[in-house]
Amino acid sequence: MIEKDARKRNWFALYTKPRHEFKAQQQLHELYIEHYLPVIEVVRKWSDRKKVIKEPLFRGYIFIKADEKERLTALHQPSIVKTICSEGKPSVIPEWQIDNIKILLKEKPEVFVSDKIEIGSKVKIIEGPFAGIIGQVTQHNNEKWLSVSVDLLKRSILLKLPANCVVKQV
Repeated sequence: MIEKDARKRNWFALYTKPRHEFKAQQQLHELYIEHYLPVIEVVRKWSDRKKVIKEPLFRGYIFIKADEKERLTALHQPSIVKTICSEGKPSVIPEWQIDNIKILLKEKPEVFVSDKIEIGSKVKIIEGPFAGIIGQVTQHNNEKWLSVSVDLLKRSILLKLPANCVVKQV
């Protein structure tokens, strides 16, 4: 029998039922399937109070690092709808994109999520807590932002950075 660690495992994005990201996370945890649900803290205001709550960074998505058998097992969970595919095949997410998200969220930045990937110059952050991350420069409210994209989801994480913190990639 092949050991779990010896099998080819890749990162995939799974689409969840609306507002079922945390339920999907629990279901995957119970199956011992490696998963990652990037979350951010946001302040919600009610008429009588404010509360800090955790929300998924990418609503409707959760990531798994799995072999084909584990991916298919994950799809049978009640909160998971499908695997994100490209040309009819499950889309593999490069490890560096997952690593970039983890690095970004470790610093608890002010985060904005854009549904469209902006086209711009490819840059690498050279200073600060995000040093080493590669992204694309966009314009947003007349300010420069660095966009670190997760291409398969057609979304980007936008960071507000000074221009001297990045260098153009070739």
